[in-house]
Amino acid sequence: MSPNPVGPTLEAFLEEETRRTPGLERAVAAIVEDLALAFAGVAAAVADAALRGRLGEAATSNASGERHKKLDLLANEALAAACERGGHVAGIASEEEEGPRLLAGARASARHLVAFDPLDGSSNVEVNVTVGSIFSILRRGRDGGAPTLDEFLRPGTEQVCAGYALYGPATMLVLSAGRGVHGFTLDPRTGEFRLTHPGLRVPETTSEFAVNASNARFWEAPVRRWFGECIGGSAGPRGGDFNMRWIGALVAEVHRILTRGGVFLYPRDTKRPLKAGRLRLLYEGTPAAFLVEQAGGAASTGRERVLEVAPAELHQRIPLVLGARAEVERIVRYHREHDANGEPFRDPLFNARSLYAPRAARGLGAED
Repeated sequence: MSPNPVGPTLEAFLEEETRRTPGLERAVAAIVEDLALAFAGVAAAVADAALRGRLGEAATSNASGERHKKLDLLANEALAAACERGGHVAGIASEEEEGPRLLAGARASARHLVAFDPLDGSSNVEVNVTVGSIFSILRRGRDGGAPTLDEFLRPGTEQVCAGYALYGPATMLVLSAGRGVHGFTLDPRTGEFRLTHPGLRVPETTSEFAVNASNARFWEAPVRRWFGECIGGSAGPRGGDFNMRWIGALVAEVHRILTRGGVFLYPRDTKRPLKAGRLRLLYEGTPAAFLVEQAGGAASTGRERVLEVAPAELHQRIPLVLGARAEVERIVRYHREHDANGEPFRDPLFNARSLYAPRAARGLGAED
């Protein structure tokens, strides 16, 4: 799809979207507008991070025990301040904070909650590769009073809006309020986001995928089966060649899928067996799934639709497969067949002589 001609400003678009979308409150548009201002500020901070001494780690860690990057903390406070600015947000949940934060500036009538990863892929900043912010907006289950943890722990089907900002060659804001997915580009001359990518759609089929193949030996059998078929190329069971991409930032992977197609996987593995997956459900998985589904794609854990997973805890992790519907459905089918048979899939690409087999299975020493 050609991104031209340039459309209305974000503010004008949201005004029309509110008018045309049943049940969409003006407060949601106001929250997105406040976040957009913060995204522009974060984009500037990322751009001059090396000049301002903002690269590298901070002295603190997040709720998952991972060391904060300096930019993580800056972005977190920028988004928190944006949520508090208009008074429409009663509380926030962030990857960088242990529990929900109640916003002192919230109006008594504040009806919404926001969950976000303030700087997704922040390790990419050190090598000047694309990063972003991703967010989800929920309407409170009740009016008035301080929001409780349970109000955040709701399935993605209850989101009223989700989106992300992308800090790359251009700064973009991509969002959905339930009527398709639309992309806006920041005009550095005016400071306004303008509609440049209306009605983004994910092609149903694809020959491109994104996955961290270095973890292949730890994947479950259904994912190894699918991956083996893809890298088998035109001589393999799929009868065609696939291209592989990997950026290392969820927002960038989702953006590529929304703009050119493909499928992204961060599957469950045995490398960290106590964790069901790597990505956080509440503020990574569900907003990404919402956007991809709104664009005609699909999103699954491999065994269930991501948007139907009810979080059990704030920082719950999940496996994630999203993108082209036909490819996601194939991967889900492989999981279903594997679970029904109760036997691991045996693929010659992963046998004891395989490049992808564990070292012990190939008789290799630790230094090999």
